[in-house]
Amino acid sequence: MKHKIYWKPITAGLYAAIFAVVVSTSSCSKENGQGGGGDMRLLDNLDSMEQTVQDNAESAFETDINPTSYNLSYISYRVRKGDIIGRIAEKFNVSTDSIFSLNGVTSARNIQIDSYLKIPTISGILYTAKGSEDIESVAKKFGVDAEKCAAVNNLQVASLLEEEQTIFVPDAKLDAETVQKINGDLFKKPIHAKWYRSSSFGWRSNPFTGSRSYHNGIDMACPRGTSIYSAMAGKVTSTGFSPVYGNYVIVSHHSGYKTLYGHMDSILCIKNQFVDSGTVLGRVGSTGMSTGPHLHFTVYKNNVAVNPAVLWR
Repeated sequence: MKHKIYWKPITAGLYAAIFAVVVSTSSCSKENGQGGGGDMRLLDNLDSMEQTVQDNAESAFETDINPTSYNLSYISYRVRKGDIIGRIAEKFNVSTDSIFSLNGVTSARNIQIDSYLKIPTISGILYTAKGSEDIESVAKKFGVDAEKCAAVNNLQVASLLEEEQTIFVPDAKLDAETVQKINGDLFKKPIHAKWYRSSSFGWRSNPFTGSRSYHNGIDMACPRGTSIYSAMAGKVTSTGFSPVYGNYVIVSHHSGYKTLYGHMDSILCIKNQFVDSGTVLGRVGSTGMSTGPHLHFTVYKNNVAVNPAVLWR
C-alpha cells in the first residue's frame, strides 16, 4: 500500500520524508512467492514514518503558505482519534465547507479514524457547471473574485465551462441548508422535555402483527400531555385524524422538507398557520395505532421519508 501526499509548495525536508515512505512501501510490497513478502521491520515502521510525513506537512501549512497565493494544491490527511472536521479545518487554516465539499462529506459525525481527507491549500468548494456558464458567472453566483477563480483553475475569466465540468471556486461557501444537514442540525428535536426512543427509523417487528415492517420515523416516548414543538420553521399544511397516526399535524418547510407529528392527544395549531421551532403544535398522546403515549416523528424530503436522527440536533 502506498501512502500518497498530494502537495506542491512543500519544504525539502518533507520531500525527503515522503520519499522515505514511498521507498519503504515499495520494498514491503515486493513479491517473494510467499504471499506476504518484504521486510516486516519496514512494515512495523510504516505508521511512524507516515506520521512524520503528516506532521511535517502540517508544519509546512503553518509556515510556508502565503494565504494570498492563488496556487491550489492538496494534502492527504489521515484522521486521528478525537479529530473533528472543524478542528482539522482550523489546523490547516481552511473552511469546514472546503473539507465537506472536496471529500463529499454527507455527515460530519461519521468520519472514520484512519480514513483520509483531502485538504486544499486555500478555502473553497467544488462546483459542477450547469448549462452555459463561464468563470465570471460562477464567481458572481458565489460572490467571489472572478480573476482568482480563473487563476486557480488555470482558465480565463471569460472561459466557457463545459456541461458537468467541475471547477474549484476559491472562497465560496456551501449553502446553509447543506451545512446544517452535514452537521446534523437541520432540525431541532420536537420534544424538549425528557423522552426515550421506543422505536427507531427502519425495519422492525410490527408491535401489532409481529411481522417485519418498515417504520418511517422515530417514536419518542414521554408522558401524555408533553408539549410537541415544530422541528423547524414552516407552514402547517395538514391537520386531522388518521387510523394509523391518530391526531396528526404535517408542517411544510423549505427545500422540499415536511415533518409529520403523530398520535397526538390534542392539536394546538391550525392549517396554514406559520410556525417556528418555538411553536407548540400539540400534546403527546396515544391516538391511532399506538401502544402508549409517544410522538411518532417523520421527516420527508421530496415526499420520501429520511432518518430524523441524521438531521436533528
